Amino acid sequence: MLDLERLRALHSVATYGSVSAAADVLHVTTSAVSQQLAKLERETGQKLLERNGRGVRLTDAAQLLVGHAGRILSLVEQAQADLEAHRGAVVGQLSVGAFPTAIRGLFPAALRSLGVDHPDLRVRLSELDPLESMPLVARGDLDMAVVQDWSNEPLPLAEGLVKGVICADVADVALPPGHRLAGRSEIDLAELAGENWISSTPGSICCDWLHRTLRSIDREPRIDHHAYEFATQLTLVAAGVGIAILPRLGRCDVPEEVGIVTLKAPLTRRVYAVWREEAARRPAIRAALDAIRAAVPADLPAAPPELPLLTV
Repeated sequence: MLDLERLRALHSVATYGSVSAAADVLHVTTSAVSQQLAKLERETGQKLLERNGRGVRLTDAAQLLVGHAGRILSLVEQAQADLEAHRGAVVGQLSVGAFPTAIRGLFPAALRSLGVDHPDLRVRLSELDPLESMPLVARGDLDMAVVQDWSNEPLPLAEGLVKGVICADVADVALPPGHRLAGRSEIDLAELAGENWISSTPGSICCDWLHRTLRSIDREPRIDHHAYEFATQLTLVAAGVGIAILPRLGRCDVPEEVGIVTLKAPLTRRVYAVWREEAARRPAIRAALDAIRAAVPADLPAAPPELPLLTV
């Protein structure tokens, strides 16, 4: 009989590329993973790892076993979800990744509600960009991720993931003191051609989106300053070094000298949760999604009609 934890160790080595990386993900020592793999080799009577320079590589036998391990671990997760659903109790541990403004704008109220209504559920929350959190959900390292994309640039959903819409979020333009357009009630994006912009850090969803969006009005937009947190971007706008596009969700206190102006053609991002299909029956998933939705500020628009509110 193959041991489940030893299969998990082998699957993690295959997924993350090394014994040490697998140990980090499994929250055990490198020695513990090596011992599990040695026992699995004895169980199977097959050599599973070979030296490859300073690291290791999986043998053909290991690659064969990894394919089965992935399916087995998925079935185990599905069985656990079904048992939780049969029991009907919101219990256990739920690991969630979310982008910064979702953590600031949604999770304080959502976590407080979950703590009151479901005291036997432990939620572990991590701040992660959607490009980081979605692969972690797909691999099973996170149970759920709260992510965002833009209406003009949808985020691809990996096979085997399910999503439930939380809200829509409108973005406004933040202008520095004395800007020529600061007194307007609304402006057209094209009026900002040639401006110097402040953006999120390169490689993040918001930065990539801003580059592509600004290319509709500028052949090569000027983005000289990068800061991941919107609060920092607002500080830079207040200093007069550029302008920024900032969504409303989780927006912190805006400096008095910064002008916030709406766009005639609104730029809207969609906020939603994703989880693995085999975990969809977990009451904890349903409870968390309900709590996050209930925490949406009243001034945000309803979710866009093309993404109906999914129920699990």
